[in-house]
Amino acid sequence: MKKEVFIETPYMTLGQMLKEESVISTGGQAKWYLRENTVNVNDEPDNRRGRKLYPGDTVEVPEVGLFFIRSKQGE
Repeated sequence: MKKEVFIETPYMTLGQMLKEESVISTGGQAKWYLRENTVNVNDEPDNRRGRKLYPGDTVEVPEVGLFFIRSKQGE
């Protein structure tokens, strides 16, 4: 599945994106989820829940999909 994620702020964290897209149900699960699953940010593995995602970034979550970070104001 490919999906665009629109943000209104300059960035969002990886943990926030996982929660907003219902990959996890609470923000507290982000640390555990990222320890147990390989998530790629811009084609590189990343397990930091505080990783800042900016418009133009891509996040690939195994068995969930590929997410494109976009700005609501337009890039």
